[in-house]
Amino acid sequence: MVTSQKFREVMGNFATGITVVTTRGGDGQTYGLTVNSFTSVSLEPILVLVCFDNRLSSLQHFKDSGKFGVSVLSDKQEDISRIFARKDSERPASLYFDGPAGQPLIKNCLAYLECETVAAYPGGDHQIFLGKVISGDVLDDKTGPVLYFRGKYQRLS
Repeated sequence: MVTSQKFREVMGNFATGITVVTTRGGDGQTYGLTVNSFTSVSLEPILVLVCFDNRLSSLQHFKDSGKFGVSVLSDKQEDISRIFARKDSERPASLYFDGPAGQPLIKNCLAYLECETVAAYPGGDHQIFLGKVISGDVLDDKTGPVLYFRGKYQRLS
């Protein structure tokens, strides 16, 4: 039987990009977190998925808003990833810009997507959000991504 610790060890050998997923709550505040459980799902319609821990303090804001932004971080944004990975860290408004569809996104990211939530599914200790992409663009095609591999941040170069 595979333990949760062994599962983490095995999955740590799958390098992932790092994103910050954000939403704007009904209170007008921006909520966000570092997510590496993000992937494309479909080209027709264009869909992505993100996974949120059920213990996430802002989970209800993501559910209620029905929209979210995904900012793909560059290899110069490890510090941003760390800020959004820590609970209750200060996240000044200067980190964000509003995308064309009005979602808060991270300035100077490699690329972004803005999504409407089309479904949310239980997935063990996480919620799986399926999002229809309504806006997206590449902002920086000169740098590479920050990666996560074997429990550490990595770079391609």
